[in-house]
Amino acid sequence: MMRYSRLLIGLALIFVALWVIVGEQMSGASANAVVNAPLSTLRAPVAGQITLQDRPLGSAVRRQEELATVVDPLVDSIRVNDLAMEQGFATAEVDALTARIAALDPRIESLSTRRDAFEAKRIAEIDARLSHTRERLQLLQEGVGAGAPLTRPLDQDQATEASDPRSTDIAINLAQERVAVLQIELDAAVAGVFLGDGYNDAPYSEQRRTELATERDRLTVDLAQAEARLAAVSARLEQERLRLNLLSGAALEATANGQLWEVLAADGETVQRGQDVLRLADCDRVIVTLSVSENVYNRLKIGDGAAFRLSGDGRNFDGTIIRMAGSGAATVYENLAVAPSQRHLERFDVALLVPALRNEADLRCSIGRTGRAFFEARPLDVLRGWWN
Repeated sequence: MMRYSRLLIGLALIFVALWVIVGEQMSGASANAVVNAPLSTLRAPVAGQITLQDRPLGSAVRRQEELATVVDPLVDSIRVNDLAMEQGFATAEVDALTARIAALDPRIESLSTRRDAFEAKRIAEIDARLSHTRERLQLLQEGVGAGAPLTRPLDQDQATEASDPRSTDIAINLAQERVAVLQIELDAAVAGVFLGDGYNDAPYSEQRRTELATERDRLTVDLAQAEARLAAVSARLEQERLRLNLLSGAALEATANGQLWEVLAADGETVQRGQDVLRLADCDRVIVTLSVSENVYNRLKIGDGAAFRLSGDGRNFDGTIIRMAGSGAATVYENLAVAPSQRHLERFDVALLVPALRNEADLRCSIGRTGRAFFEARPLDVLRGWWN
């Protein structure tokens, strides 16, 4: 009886061992898996001589950290010089027009003062003449000095003519005419129109002031045009200077948080615009790339869960399938840090997203580390959990 019991126990152990071995081998698993990351390429923004910071390959870099500078000592600055000369000419024109306008102002003010003085004195003169003429007219109309000559006679004929009663009427008529004419002149003078010269309605000072005021208005228009021209040239010059600064030199800043993966130009080398200079591994977008057999590949789909375990590390990390590129997927690795092996390309390519590789401090940016990925539960997973 004891013998049969031992035999049954032995058979059971053999069956369990075979089940474990077959279960471990038959469960969906990758042949190989590697921690990978996309590459970010820094290109020369301008042509010139490059200066690289002293950094070893694999050193950590932070986003927007300066890694190199490119300076072009032969940048073409002719256009900037031409625009600067145009700006100088436009500035000189504005200054000249401003000075001419400023010089006209005191002259116009002086002529305005002379015109005002002339108007006041001329109005006072006409008013005085009009007042005296009215007084003489009043005396004539009242009969004062009737029969007496209006003026001292020079001879006997004049005395005879003055004694004529009609001469008094003529004198009154002449005085009335003179009063009317002086009144018209006075009203016109008050209104700013002067009739005394017969061919000018304003004094010379007013005419000259008007000419200078017209000249000032014309210069003011020219000044506005010159200032607009200066503003346009200054704006173009500022844009050209900005363009010149961009072409004369620029800094290359890290575009990702990661590692300095590859240096494609030597310090002091002359590079061309758009030339590849540095490559960075983006540790914020770490993934796991692996290959599986055709049988396992056909049972998978995007979004399925997986367990990833690094070689030499007993921990399992949860992952999710994010890409299934199939066989011969060489082109999808052109922008990844770790290229596939020939054996990998003969199998079927799968990519996993494993958040722990980004969040765990000791695993972050562990590019190149290898391991295996599992897509189905295995008989010893419980024991592995207890062991971990």
